[in-house]
Amino acid sequence: MNTGNKTGTGVLALMPILFGFFVMGFADIIGVFKNRVTEDLGLSGVEADFLPMMLFVWFFLMSIPAGVMTSRIGRKNTVLVSLFISVVAMILPFAVYNKVSVYASFALLGIGNTIIQAALPALMRNVTSAEQLASRLSMGQFVKAVCGALTPVLATQVAIRLGNWKLMFPIYAGITLLSAVWLLMTPVRREEPSAQTTTFGGCLALLGNPFILAMFSGIFFVVGVDVGFNCAIMPYLKATCGIGTDAASIGPTVYFVSKTIGAFLGAIILAKFSPAKCFPLSASLAFAGTVALLFVGGSQLLILSCFAVASFGIANIFGMVFGQAMNRVPEKTNEAAGLMVMAIAGGGVLIPLMGALEAKIGPSGLVYVLLGCLAYLIGLGVFVAKQAQRKV
Repeated sequence: MNTGNKTGTGVLALMPILFGFFVMGFADIIGVFKNRVTEDLGLSGVEADFLPMMLFVWFFLMSIPAGVMTSRIGRKNTVLVSLFISVVAMILPFAVYNKVSVYASFALLGIGNTIIQAALPALMRNVTSAEQLASRLSMGQFVKAVCGALTPVLATQVAIRLGNWKLMFPIYAGITLLSAVWLLMTPVRREEPSAQTTTFGGCLALLGNPFILAMFSGIFFVVGVDVGFNCAIMPYLKATCGIGTDAASIGPTVYFVSKTIGAFLGAIILAKFSPAKCFPLSASLAFAGTVALLFVGGSQLLILSCFAVASFGIANIFGMVFGQAMNRVPEKTNEAAGLMVMAIAGGGVLIPLMGALEAKIGPSGLVYVLLGCLAYLIGLGVFVAKQAQRKV
């Protein structure tokens, strides 16, 4: 195994890129920070709900410009820019803590996270073979999931031991700065410059490629499923088991832990088996776990088990789809990555539909929307598998 870094490849080049996925996971802190900021500043329900929009709207607005930037200044430099923006985002609310600074912080965090989500997977391609890309991206998703799992615990401990939860901001700013310095000091092989200038229209033109369009829709639906599960777990537990909010809060924890384990094991499995083989199986496993929700009654243990199985199944689909898109058009990796990140913005589109069906037919309405998305992902997995067979 190549552990050297004289050519900007190997394990030494891979490590700071993987650590960058930890910083990418800072977008998942919004749930923790939203609750605490709402209490501190007395935000209304509308004001509090607007905070996530300040973050996720940038996935739509900045994803393609991030792809253009990546082509202009290089993938490593683009990641460094995103890390700098994230440092500013974390310092701002600690220096000045009011509504304006908090909204500005979340907006900057959204911009930085959009750029890093577009550039970091593309940078991973500089140090990873096409065959290993899906495995490495799953390992990155595992590192990102670890960040999300640690954040609620860290926020509580900081509040208890240091007496001020807002110290989380400089702590995360320091971690981000460390990530930037590590990457800056590490030689990473530079990608070959493209003969053509990357443009906004050129990125959108990739949607004319049926395979890229399919992968774009795959990101849309897998993010929708992930966000949908996160939003549905607690209401579903409360409605079907007759428990309160505190007791139902174990649901997201089970879901997140299962997803973390799934991402770790996926990195190992995808190192030996192709994404084309694993994709339909993963989506089918998630579908089976979700279907089972309709037949387990009000047993909290069985419901949590179903959510765990579904989470395990979808844990690696994002990385597989993202990797397939970049490998399909290696000469336009930056543009493909930007498009895939744009699709992330669609994750919240399904939430109103889930809420409408829940209001009309009860908690099973949540499940039906998720099943529809997962059925599409199974079909997409079969499509990818057939495409792989044609190339052999």
